[in-house]
Amino acid sequence: MSNTSDTSREQPPYGYPDGARPNAYDPVAQPEYFEGVLSRRLMAFLVDAMIVVGAVVLFYLFVLVMGLVTFGLSWIAFFFIWPTFVIVALAYNAITLGSPASATLGMRLMDIEVRTWYGAPCYSVLGAVHAVCFWVSVSIFTPFVLLVALFNDRRRLLHDFLVGTVVVNNAIRADALRYRR
Repeated sequence: MSNTSDTSREQPPYGYPDGARPNAYDPVAQPEYFEGVLSRRLMAFLVDAMIVVGAVVLFYLFVLVMGLVTFGLSWIAFFFIWPTFVIVALAYNAITLGSPASATLGMRLMDIEVRTWYGAPCYSVLGAVHAVCFWVSVSIFTPFVLLVALFNDRRRLLHDFLVGTVVVNNAIRADALRYRR
C-alpha cells in the first residue's frame, strides 16, 4: 500500500460533492431563523452605534483633558476624531463579527447573528468589509438599502448581497420560536 492520499476517499468540504455549498437557512423550511430579524437588526444597529459613538466621545474627552494638562499641545489630536471614528467602527465590527458568536454586542443582545450565505460563521475581514459596504451603500442608496429586505425571503439588505452574508436568529432563539409553533 502506498502512503499517497486517495482524493476520492477524502471528505468533501461541508459534506457536499465538489465543494458545492447550497444556500443555508431556507426561509420556507426554516422560517424561525428569519422571524423578526429586521426589527431586531434595527435595534442592534442602534445599540452598536451608541457603543461606537461612546468610545469616540471618551477619546474626545481624553484629548480635551490632556489638552488642559499639556497647555493645549495635545489638542492637535482633535484633527484625528473622524479617522478615529472610522477606525473604531471598523475594529468594532471586525472584532465582534469575527468572534465565535459571529455577532456584534447589539446583535448578541437581540439574539441575531451574521452568517455567510452557505451557513459558515462570519470572520474578522468579512466583518470589516460588511461594515464598509453598509456605510457605502447607505451613503449612495439611502432609502433603497432598506427596501431591498422587503422583497427577498431571507430579509437580506443590499450590503448583505454584496458581501455574501445573511443575518438570522441565533440557534437558541430559533429553537424557541420552533418550539412555540
